Amino acid sequence: MTDTAPGHPRPIAPVGHVEPVPRRIRAFVGGRAVLDTVRARYVWEWPGYPQYSIPLEDVAEGALRDEEHVQRLTPGTARRHALVADGVSRPAAAWVWADDAPGDLAGTVRFEWDALDAWFEEDEEVFVHPRNPYTRVDALRSSRPVRVERDGVVLADAPSSVMVFETGLPTRYYLDRTHADLTRLVPSDTVTACPYKGRTSAYWSADTGTATHKDLAWSYDFPTRQLAPIAGLVCFYNERVDTHVDGTLLPRAAPADRAAFEAARTRTDTKSAT
Repeated sequence: MTDTAPGHPRPIAPVGHVEPVPRRIRAFVGGRAVLDTVRARYVWEWPGYPQYSIPLEDVAEGALRDEEHVQRLTPGTARRHALVADGVSRPAAAWVWADDAPGDLAGTVRFEWDALDAWFEEDEEVFVHPRNPYTRVDALRSSRPVRVERDGVVLADAPSSVMVFETGLPTRYYLDRTHADLTRLVPSDTVTACPYKGRTSAYWSADTGTATHKDLAWSYDFPTRQLAPIAGLVCFYNERVDTHVDGTLLPRAAPADRAAFEAARTRTDTKSAT
């Protein structure tokens, strides 16, 4: 699997890397806090982003049930546990690291993200997976014109954009909706989330007259405050459209690589929008 788009910076944390998390981390099932810690660790089980590992002392008493299954994961050996909280039991929800785990992971637990209903860094909700401390996500206004086509049909033609640069991923071009051909865009019920941008408010398929391409574009009406410049703008998957920037046709990002990356990072209804 390739963890970065060509021409973009590579992730710098190797698999098995461990670092302290300088933030309060909480996670909830229903209205109950299952964990609350200021001593979490980041652990990279794959290069793209880390997971939280939580000291057992900072997990609610009785929340873990040993399933007596030991498995070798990428950083080390771990013992699988179910999560028992708020009257429900969620199997295969957590992994308690053994003594052969790197750094100071021994005696900590890494939860499957979906096993908890909501995660917070300090008092702000985090979606999909922890934010990578080595990842930058910048939204920059640009006066370079952007034209988007599919099947030879122009879907958007904008004199400017907000470009989103996320470490290791293709640049995304967010365009004013007034410069998109809304007669070609068909609303979709899809909702996705991103740890850096929040939850999408709209998705569209594209009808080019010869084919309908599902979920080709999306928008965040209420992104995280760090990505406020993209609010209300529309963005198209570079991998699936022909994108011209300042008159130059860009090569499409490799769909296979992108699909593999999303399969690892996504906790959404369909896929991760970036």
